This record gives sequence, C-alpha cells and structure tokens, in this order.
Amino acid sequence: MVLMGAIIGAHGIKGEVKVKSFAGTPAAIATYGALSDAKGRSFDLALVGKATAGKDTLIARIAGVGDRNAAEALKGVELYVARDRLPQIAGDEEFYLADLIGLAVVDQHDAALGRVASVENYGAGDVLSVEGGPKGAFDVAFTRALVPVVDVAGGRLGLDLPDGFFDRPEGEPESDEPAVRSAAN
Repeated sequence: MVLMGAIIGAHGIKGEVKVKSFAGTPAAIATYGALSDAKGRSFDLALVGKATAGKDTLIARIAGVGDRNAAEALKGVELYVARDRLPQIAGDEEFYLADLIGLAVVDQHDAALGRVASVENYGAGDVLSVEGGPKGAFDVAFTRALVPVVDVAGGRLGLDLPDGFFDRPEGEPESDEPAVRSAAN
C-alpha cells in the first residue's frame, strides 16, 4: 500500500473534508478509485475544490459522510492505494518512494550499511531510515549529494556520507546500544 494523502479536517457543515494530497499532481488522488485506511475501511473521494491552505490541499466529499461531525471524526485518517493501481514508471531516474523500502544500502566503498526501513518527511524533505547494518540504525536526508545511487531494479542505494558520520560526538557516553545518527541535522 502506498500513502497517497491524509484527511486534515472538516470543511463546512455538509460533510466535506480537507485532504492533503501526496500525489505528484494533487488532484490525481481521486483518480485511483477507492482509497483505504490502515484499518481497511474504503473511501470514495469526489473532489469539489481546492482549499486556500495550500496547493496540495483539496476539498472532497466522501460517500456516506453527510455532516460536519462525521467529517471531523475522519481527521488524521491516512489514505492508501494498492501499489499495483499506480501508473507504471517509464524512466530509470523515476520511482515511487515506497519502492525504496527494503533496498540494500551501501557506502561509497560498497560496504553494507543495512536496508531502508522507511521513508519519512517531517516537512524539510524526505529522510531515509536505515536499519539492520553493522553501524546500527541511522537516518540520512534523501538528497542527490548523500544518496547518489538509486538502483531500484538492482535492489540497492549507494550513499556518500561525510567523513566522521558514524563517529560518536564529543561528550556522548559509550553504550552497548547502536547509536542513531542523522545526516539530516
């Protein structure tokens, strides 16, 4: 399942909702048919407009939601679509972020660093969470400078991390637990 958007609140009194779309073209969220949430509930979206809050925020009606209270109850619901319902990607340089999960991660010398566990976005850009490697879990900003090799077909990502990335910061106590580091900070 691929996260396509989230319901961020109610709009008006007739049951319409504000939907933040994560699709490349925001309105495309309504073209994949029924979306589902993490609990398996199905949502048929009918777009009725754009919100003034942002270019990726849309106003939608959902079948069976007829008043503001019902719309407000959906706030925070994430909307997913099955990966096989998304369009095929034509170019080698294009991929869905969901396709990165599970890829092997290596450094610039081909040393194994783990696997991509998730791709997050906290507002400043995409961040890869890497787990299961000899250096422990760590996060890295998903930029071309830090992640110059994305080979989805080959099942791997190549990182070019700055010198000292895995060094323990001065004053940090030693621990048997793997350190969580971040190249995004």
